[in-house]
Amino acid sequence: MPTVPKSRTASASSAARTGRGRALQKGQQTKAAIVDAALGLATHIGLEGLSIGALADVTGMSKSGVFAHFGSREELQISVIREYHQRFEQEVFYPALAAPRGVARLRALFDNWMKRTSVEIDSGCIYISGAVEFDERSGPVRDALVDSVLTWHAAMRRAIQQCKECGDLQAEVKEEQMLFEIHGLILALHYEARFLRHAGSIEHALTGFDNILARYGAHARLPG
Repeated sequence: MPTVPKSRTASASSAARTGRGRALQKGQQTKAAIVDAALGLATHIGLEGLSIGALADVTGMSKSGVFAHFGSREELQISVIREYHQRFEQEVFYPALAAPRGVARLRALFDNWMKRTSVEIDSGCIYISGAVEFDERSGPVRDALVDSVLTWHAAMRRAIQQCKECGDLQAEVKEEQMLFEIHGLILALHYEARFLRHAGSIEHALTGFDNILARYGAHARLPG
């Protein structure tokens, strides 16, 4: 039996690996495209409105093709939540880290949050719509939503703590209370702007944030 040269064997092996790598990359790109389309749908119709069939129609794929990338509607929903959270961090959290610690960074976080919220007024927020859909339910989808929101809350809480360490806020300020009030501004903005369609809602939210900083600032006097 003739011996196959090692170089030829190595080349064939390398070509096989390259082929598998390209197939894997293409599969990842296809999955990313499906998740992007699913996120676009979810912002308008909610996570519960997502279905393999609806995504097949939007992406031009077969139902079996979409199903092959996720395996279940629940896995699809969780993938959408993770993608939304990743984009949220890229647009809101990471750019704010360029600001100095203290009120400057806290304000950058809020300003970035507001910029994203102003866009979502015309579409929707997965965190808010998801809370309505899954508030009384249990399971992996709800857990993924809760984990994402708590991760963001933890980042805001750290920023508030840093404000206290820098002397920008009074030492007596309770991080949870201040976070509650800041988060409340975002929730109120969505309700006022999307549901009631009140003009000036964004300006009211910005003024509310300034009032919170003034009330808890280092030179303010906290109520007894």
